Amino acid sequence: MRRVEAPIEEVAARAYRIPTDAPEADGTFAWERTTLVTVEIAAGGRTGLGYTYSTLAAVPLIASTLAPVLMQEDAFAIPRLWQAMVAQMRNLGSRGIAATAISAVDVALWDLKARLLGIPLAQLFGQARDEVPVYGSGGFTTYSHDRLKEQLGRWVHEDGCRFVKMKIGSEPRKDMDRMTLAKEAIGDAALMIDANGAFDRKEALMFAERAADLGVIWFEEPVSSDDLDGLRLLRDRAPAPIEIAAGEYGYDSFYFKRMMDAGAVDVLQADATRCCGYTGFLKAAALADAQPLPLSAHTAPALHLPVCCAAPRLRHVEWFHDHARIEQMLFEGAPIAKDGFIRPDLSRPGHGLTFKHADAERFAV
Repeated sequence: MRRVEAPIEEVAARAYRIPTDAPEADGTFAWERTTLVTVEIAAGGRTGLGYTYSTLAAVPLIASTLAPVLMQEDAFAIPRLWQAMVAQMRNLGSRGIAATAISAVDVALWDLKARLLGIPLAQLFGQARDEVPVYGSGGFTTYSHDRLKEQLGRWVHEDGCRFVKMKIGSEPRKDMDRMTLAKEAIGDAALMIDANGAFDRKEALMFAERAADLGVIWFEEPVSSDDLDGLRLLRDRAPAPIEIAAGEYGYDSFYFKRMMDAGAVDVLQADATRCCGYTGFLKAAALADAQPLPLSAHTAPALHLPVCCAAPRLRHVEWFHDHARIEQMLFEGAPIAKDGFIRPDLSRPGHGLTFKHADAERFAV
């Protein structure tokens, strides 16, 4: 009979809808609220915390489909539990909402393991670095020119970011003027742009050529991330200083491998709130290391910090405006960007985050 070191006693999931501080939009989508789904797992007198940015539907999926797989299982046996969760989702489809649900649970399991051991999660993963570079990310297409300049300029001049990213594609005819204003606001810092798949191949190539004249160094999802041939075309034909990036919608290792096998990107992106948690992120990091390609973490900077300390070819993590704001509001221990970096607090076990239940209750669904 298998010995259980720390049997899982409880799995609890909740959802919160947090309004944005202003209307937000990118090249293909607009939103005024963000849904945060938290998971807390108890074992051995400790509780691990995980979360994802997903949808309300993830909560009953966790409660009815994933939690029964975990109950009374060993909290230390994360690889076995991860495989069991993925297998449990087979007939539902393990991507999309299912993957975000697994992500939140997996993050909670890793946090729980580190807390049971009484060590920081960054040390449990094995630190390759003591700090993680961040790039400011926002510049939504709904912003006024003044707000665009203020936000991007603040990330550079106050937080020390060497890179900032803005959204484009809602109204392409206005984007060159917006990018010019952004470049004026950030000075010598590097400008990155994200179209969220708004363009077709020819439009994206034309835009890349014009953007290069402004010193743009990064073009994220110039075409749909499902259009691997289109991404490869852009990678081959865009001006040399511009890197093509994609991968944020990867839910499993097969996605990342197909993207890299197609030669579709200069920089691979991965998101631990979507790609089945820290376990999935580490798999993506291993694939990028073997390619080799630089890796960039997508959004949720507080959640990504400990695993990014371990990723071998990490370029940076996205200091995404809405997620950084929510993490500062609702998670004690969330990192603060300084000199363009965030750093794990090695005096706190696990990922170092404590959810502020009382503060979050007004957003509960």
